Amino acid sequence: MDPSRSPAPAAIALAKRALAPWRWLTAPRLFGLEHLPTDRPFLLAGNHTLMGLLDVPIMLVELHDRLGLWPHPLGDHVHFLLPGWHHLLEAYGTVEGTRDRCRELMRARESVLVFPGGAREVFKRRGERYRLMWEGRTGFARLAIEHGYPIVPFAAVGAEECYDILVDAGDLRRFVPPLRWIPRSDEAPPLVRGVGPTLLPRPQRFYFHFAPPVETAHLAGLADRACAGVRDQVRVAVETGIEFLLHERERDPGRSMVRRLLAA
Repeated sequence: MDPSRSPAPAAIALAKRALAPWRWLTAPRLFGLEHLPTDRPFLLAGNHTLMGLLDVPIMLVELHDRLGLWPHPLGDHVHFLLPGWHHLLEAYGTVEGTRDRCRELMRARESVLVFPGGAREVFKRRGERYRLMWEGRTGFARLAIEHGYPIVPFAAVGAEECYDILVDAGDLRRFVPPLRWIPRSDEAPPLVRGVGPTLLPRPQRFYFHFAPPVETAHLAGLADRACAGVRDQVRVAVETGIEFLLHERERDPGRSMVRRLLAA
């Protein structure tokens, strides 16, 4: 399958069946769906939660069920080095996260999902829960400006509590000093614990927030000067969305799976 095309209906139906138990356990709540364009392509940019794959598939099937949308995720290069795994990702529209591949999608007027924090934001360290790690990354904003794409900032909360971090990349680099000289060693996955001593994730309710689009069409030809400002505008919207969701979660009587079962 050409990864620049949307997933086949049969593939999406299979994903929904496979994810049904996890979807039931996480009982996702979505806010701000009215801000997602359904009449034009867009770039969806948000925070990457710990370990990455716990909530992204849930968000995608929810967007498809509610709005008929399935934006193409941009994946880290490492995913595409793994035999078999990258074929599965491509079957669901994931594209290697290079600027050239993103440009191909945008020229085809496809919607795109990007996590500017990349692997470093996925493989967090202790004390970094829901922290954005975008540093000086402006590539997503530059590409949006080049193609006149609106950027929809989104926030995700819930998956960070599915695991406790036991040993993180910072620990490894301290305990094994030669690792400091290995490229991307600061992006090493942490050693985590989920249910009891296992790697099974603890079920948590997932929350997603979508902010109003940051328009870029009026910035045509100004990418060099405007991309940092657009990046910062999106970042603030994501951080504000995280704060909103953390507040909503605290006041949500259905946050607990036990309470949801009792209320059913």
